[in-house]
Amino acid sequence: MTTTGTTRRLAWPDLRDPMVGATGAPFVRQWVTMTGRAVRSAHHEGEFMIAVIMPIVFALGFYLPLRLIMADRGIDYAQFLMPIIVLQSVAFTAVAAAQRATLDKLRGMNRRLASMPVRPLVPLTARMSTSAIRSFISVTAALIFGALLGFSFDGGFLDTLGFLSFALGVGLVLAIGADSLGLLTRGPEATSQLLALPQLVLGLLSTGFVPESGFPEWAQPFARNQPISHFASTMRELAAGEPTLATATPALIWLGALAVAFLALAHHTQIHRRLYP
Repeated sequence: MTTTGTTRRLAWPDLRDPMVGATGAPFVRQWVTMTGRAVRSAHHEGEFMIAVIMPIVFALGFYLPLRLIMADRGIDYAQFLMPIIVLQSVAFTAVAAAQRATLDKLRGMNRRLASMPVRPLVPLTARMSTSAIRSFISVTAALIFGALLGFSFDGGFLDTLGFLSFALGVGLVLAIGADSLGLLTRGPEATSQLLALPQLVLGLLSTGFVPESGFPEWAQPFARNQPISHFASTMRELAAGEPTLATATPALIWLGALAVAFLALAHHTQIHRRLYP
């Protein structure tokens, strides 16, 4: 932590400080306490209920109007659609994570934590833990509702585990980036506007909702090569029990690149931005 005049800001943890990497009993107690606080707050504000409802809204909004059209093309639309519904669900929980970070900043939580003997990585770890719980609930709700529509895992245990792990991994990476953006923006409304539009645009212009052939020829290269399409294709193959390296490699490259970019953004927000309103 450094000071500039009378305004203080959090600094990215100094790796030379042995307290930064400490994960003993104090770290665990602080992490459990802050995660519990965040989970209770999310519950009281209805975030977990929204995490259950949103996958249903996403699924019905696309399944009902498009299932007959896709059936005419010989596509089992429930099976085709569910990967993008899961991805949209975890992306929405990332928006919630950004709003939580913004509200904590505006309510002075960062200021209070800076004056207490809290391990440097505890607040971020607690927020990411809460986001992971939110993502798990949303993914579970999406898959339960998907099963009612006809979705099923046709592969083995490892394929199913890969599907779930990949979805939650995408959710964690997006949450890290959204958390950093939440610390940069001045209010939750600005945070929602900043994150919701890319989520909707990239989702709609992907091969998650319709096959590549359903796009105009000029739009097909973008729809085919953007990250959401690669993520959805990989999860679709895992659900079918037929994962291929050719499909998984671009998805993992995109996920790794986003992780690096969002961790760099987190580094920037901690070092160069004043986190107090």
